[in-house]
Amino acid sequence: MANQSPFLDSVRNKIRLKHYSIRTEEAYVQWIKRFIIFHGKRHPIELAAPEVEAFLTHLAVEGNVSASTQNQARSALLFMYKEVLGTELPWLNNVEQAQKPKRLPTVLDNDEVRALLGQLQGVHWLAGSLLYGSGLRLMEVLRLRVKDVDLKRGEILVREGKGFKDRVTVLPKLVIEPLRGHLLQVKHLHEQDLAKGGGEVFLPYALERKYPNAAREWGWQYVFPSAALSTDPRSGKERRHHLADETIQRSIKAACRRAGINKPATPHTLRHSFATHMLQGGYDIRTVQELLGHENVATTMIYTHVLNKGGRGVNSPLDI
Repeated sequence: MANQSPFLDSVRNKIRLKHYSIRTEEAYVQWIKRFIIFHGKRHPIELAAPEVEAFLTHLAVEGNVSASTQNQARSALLFMYKEVLGTELPWLNNVEQAQKPKRLPTVLDNDEVRALLGQLQGVHWLAGSLLYGSGLRLMEVLRLRVKDVDLKRGEILVREGKGFKDRVTVLPKLVIEPLRGHLLQVKHLHEQDLAKGGGEVFLPYALERKYPNAAREWGWQYVFPSAALSTDPRSGKERRHHLADETIQRSIKAACRRAGINKPATPHTLRHSFATHMLQGGYDIRTVQELLGHENVATTMIYTHVLNKGGRGVNSPLDI
């Protein structure tokens, strides 16, 4: 394949047509590019199951990648064949998916959560408090819009979470007043941007064309805006995006270290801890499932291990 750009552009166009995120777009394009290069820059239409399996095997054996990474590459290739090339071949669904090791999630106890949050300040404390207090995923926190936070009702509307589903979750009372003060600062920043002729924010799908002025409206602004303007990689427009996820990841890692927590805690650990502590508090699993946005209750069931005391809830004969 002499020139990859036209084909990769068609991949990008299809991804955007399907409303996939910019992160998925970047990941899929990179995996498809690596697949093409791995097979001597041959066009994918000339390749089939043996070549796909050879590439995935190479990633596992030579690249020593994790099962989740290998499955992401697999998903990118299946997307390319089905959605871009329109190739409905029987072997596509027979390409084996790498089995992820079944591990229990890392969970912090109440004292550890308190210690971790105690080491955070300002915006980082607010974000960490929503991760734990509302059970949000990191990107759900960062993509929150002002209009989706209801301070009076104590609710957060999560729009297009995992699986493109909306859901409502709890807004902790402890966070309401600090969040109110934070939003006043964000509004002041937004007013400064408007005065300079800016103030636009990214709008999903065709909303920007349908409502030309909505991008500058207060309700559509991010709750956690970035301190600096940036260029949208798709439209080329200069806008104020939300905080980078690496900012929160680094702050939580540093907070764990300062708090003396030896567990491998990440922002997602706070979501795991939310689910675990909700079950410990007596809330039924269906409620927790709804708050987390899990499609299947079996996903939520992984947190029930904490309801057992010790190994399978039995008493050791040594204690008896």
